Amino acid sequence: MRRVIRKTGWRSPVEVAATWADEPYAFVLLDESGWSYFGRAPDAMLTVESGDETDAVAALTALLGPEPRELVAGEPPFQGGVVGLAAYEFGARLEPAMPQARSPGWPDMVAARYPAILAFDHRAAVVWAFGHGETEEKAATLAEGARDWLDPPSPPSRADRLAENFASADPPQAYRAAVADVIRRIHAGEIYQANVARRWTGRLAPQESPFDVFARLAHRSPAPYAAFLQLPGQAIVSNSPEAFIGVKRCDDRLIAHTKPIKGTRPRGATPAADATLAAELLASEKDRAENLMIVDLMRNDLSKLCPPGEVTTPGLFAVESFVNVHHLVSTVRGRLEPGRSAIDLFASAFPPGSITGAPKIQAMTVIASHELPRGPFFGSIFWADFGGGFGSSVLIRTAAFEETASGWNFEARAGAGIVADSDPAAECEETEVKIAALRRALTEPL
Repeated sequence: MRRVIRKTGWRSPVEVAATWADEPYAFVLLDESGWSYFGRAPDAMLTVESGDETDAVAALTALLGPEPRELVAGEPPFQGGVVGLAAYEFGARLEPAMPQARSPGWPDMVAARYPAILAFDHRAAVVWAFGHGETEEKAATLAEGARDWLDPPSPPSRADRLAENFASADPPQAYRAAVADVIRRIHAGEIYQANVARRWTGRLAPQESPFDVFARLAHRSPAPYAAFLQLPGQAIVSNSPEAFIGVKRCDDRLIAHTKPIKGTRPRGATPAADATLAAELLASEKDRAENLMIVDLMRNDLSKLCPPGEVTTPGLFAVESFVNVHHLVSTVRGRLEPGRSAIDLFASAFPPGSITGAPKIQAMTVIASHELPRGPFFGSIFWADFGGGFGSSVLIRTAAFEETASGWNFEARAGAGIVADSDPAAECEETEVKIAALRRALTEPL
């Protein structure tokens, strides 16, 4: 496969995507490394429904195809390949002991292959257009076509309020009761931790689209792993701060990393109050213990495909601050065994441990007793580069949209990690803090 690159001056990825966002399989991805990506017009698609017997890992690997090149230093990590959505219940295909119920209407996985994409270098203010084809001429045509996506732009929505309503589908008292039950199970020795979520539902105002919500979040509350994916009759808008599995090639081996988040405080109203809250989070034994449990779980998940001694924890309990919250974040790294791919690791570690709990399968069983099937929530949006690189996010701070004859309905969820000394009222308040940015984007005036 041939590759052709074209570069041009800066344009905002959100502005560019607005022109094409209503097309099925259009996507926008952000990455904390300083790159954003936009793609449309895939040349192949894959949908894995819950009832079929497709080997999803083999099908996804085949969709991506061979790995013809290595990443060059200074180039975008993602230059074309596969972008997809793995629903939370995708894990049930890989581990029969996991809960099997599915969310109606959402497949276990959907993915598409993009021979041309745009990569936005936010630091250098340059846009790269990539084309991949069987010949140099075909690749050049695709790269030039991608560069043409930059013009003309379509203005973003200027609506006053994007949503007609935004209502809790899980009343606070019901959520507090669920948390109390999880605490009881922890004290009984059934699990150590579980992440239990609340639901909110609503409908967009007439003429508004899911991309309008993504654009408003990008303007008001940018997140390092924000993502937009338009599907036929459905869409995902994620304002996620959390990476799941990332992989890059180094000296003919694949290096994986994951950055689990556990531990939350709201931002303070003044600089002094904000610093106090961050320091309180860093010093919290409860939050550090909660984080460490998930670090151990993720170390175990990476160790399934990494040789003994190749999994390390280079960072523990770092406070990372976002528009609405402070989070406690750790980093786990591993070197994959020869012959193992990023897709293999992604499937082996799925679903993310930070939104399940420990032990993972038993925690998922507890979660299933208190929540409806999650579908896209707490699953992952991922990209797999033609050169072997891989990136994925955890779908928190996310809204899922479904189109009806009268407009777009949506659902959103926010969870909290429950441990032995959790307080049900405090955990309920944490879900309100986590959903706040999405609520504001949907309901407050521009």
